[in-house]
Amino acid sequence: MTTDIFKRWDSILGWTVFAIALLTYGLTAEPTVSFWDCGEYIASSSQLEVGHPPGAPLFQMLGAVFAMFATGPEGIALTVNYISVLSSAFTVLFMFWVITRLVRKTTYKNGEMPTPSAIAVLGSGAVGALAFTFSDSFWFNAVEAEVYAIAALLMSLLLWMGLKWTDEMHTPQGNRWLLLIALVTGMAFGLHFMGFLAIPSIVLLYYFKKYRNITIKNFVIAQGAAILLLILVYRYSLTYTLKFFGWSELFFVNTFGLPFHSGTVIAGFAFVILFYLAHRYTRRKNLYGANTA
Repeated sequence: MTTDIFKRWDSILGWTVFAIALLTYGLTAEPTVSFWDCGEYIASSSQLEVGHPPGAPLFQMLGAVFAMFATGPEGIALTVNYISVLSSAFTVLFMFWVITRLVRKTTYKNGEMPTPSAIAVLGSGAVGALAFTFSDSFWFNAVEAEVYAIAALLMSLLLWMGLKWTDEMHTPQGNRWLLLIALVTGMAFGLHFMGFLAIPSIVLLYYFKKYRNITIKNFVIAQGAAILLLILVYRYSLTYTLKFFGWSELFFVNTFGLPFHSGTVIAGFAFVILFYLAHRYTRRKNLYGANTA
C-alpha cells in the first residue's frame, strides 16, 4: 500500500470513528442539568458570568456560543452539554491519528507498506480509539457540561501536534507546530490544568527524535527537563503573570488614583510592547531560536 493510499484510508477511518463517537455521545447526552459543577457551568456560560476559582473562561465563552442555539430557556442545558459531546468526539479522532502515527513508525519509514501491515496499523487505531470511546469514565464526561472533555481534547491535540512537530522539525517551517503547541497550552490556562500533562510527552518525543543513542544518563536528563518545563509553564508562567497584573492594578489605582482596571490595561500594554520589541529585534538580528521562543 502506497503512502498516499494509506493516508487516504487513515483520514477515512479517522472520521469514521469520529462519527461513531459523535453519534454515541449525541444520543446519550444529558437532556438537562446533571450533578457536580455542571449546573454552575451551564448557568455561568449562558450568561457569560464568572465561575468558581480558578475559573474556566474558555469553557464559559464557548458555552455562551452554544447556548445561542437553544430554542428556549429549557434547552440551554442540553446545548451547553453538547460542548462535551463535540469535544469528546474530536478527542477520539485525534487519538486514532496518534495511534496510527505511532504504530506506523514501528512498521516502516518511507515508501510502500505491505497491505497486511497497513491493515494492522489502521486496525490498531480503530480498536484503540473505539475502546476509549466506550470506556466508562470518558463516556461519563462526554455527555455533560464539564471541563474535562475539552481538557482531554486539548491533551490529544497537543500530542498529535507534538508528533507533527517532531516529524517536521528540521524543515523550514517545522516550528509552526511548536507555535501551535504553545497556543493550545495557553488555551489550557483558561480551561483546566490537566492539559499541561501532555508537555512531558512532547519533550520525550523531541528527545527520542533528537538522540539516537539512548542511555540512562541522557534519558534521566530528558525526564528532568520535562519536569522543569512543566514547572516553568504551570508554576511561573501562570502564577507570576497573574501576580504582575495584580501588582500593576493595585499600584496604579492606589498610588496614582487611576480608575479601576487601569493597572490591568497598562500591564497588558506592557506585555504587548515587550513582545513586539523582542520580536522585531530577533527578526532583524536573524536570531531564529530566540525568535521562535
